[in-house]
Amino acid sequence: MEESEDLPKDFIKLKSEKLSADEVSELVISPCCGAVSLFIGTTRNNFEGKKVIHLEYEAYTSMAETEIKKICRDIRQKWPSVKHIAVHHRLGVVPITEASVIIAVSSPHRAESLEAVTYCINTLKASVPIWKKEIYEDEYSWKENKECFWANSEK
Repeated sequence: MEESEDLPKDFIKLKSEKLSADEVSELVISPCCGAVSLFIGTTRNNFEGKKVIHLEYEAYTSMAETEIKKICRDIRQKWPSVKHIAVHHRLGVVPITEASVIIAVSSPHRAESLEAVTYCINTLKASVPIWKKEIYEDEYSWKENKECFWANSEK
């Protein structure tokens, strides 16, 4: 692949189907990059002593995609060597152990891709309109991200 054919790209997807770490990581591979960093957020079976049955996610899709694009622009400003960025987030029901979000970033060296992935998930949780409902054995709870700026502004 020629360098000119490998221009930096952002791959953003919100979908109700199961997410694939292989698919997301393959999107960001580049011949000029020696690092691909991956974050996979999965559904765990407990929260504060309660048994979690599954999670459900809802999003304001067009606004969520716009906010994720802003995060990608910010990453490129902070880490200019970053090549490709992929952010896939699941919507609807997410069973225990399955991925809710997968983020992949490629760069020539590991430091930039690791820092960019960390920035991406933290900023996504703080600013993207995606809501999580935890379903327990006998109740449910809408969860706010402690990083979420609009939730914290009212306190």
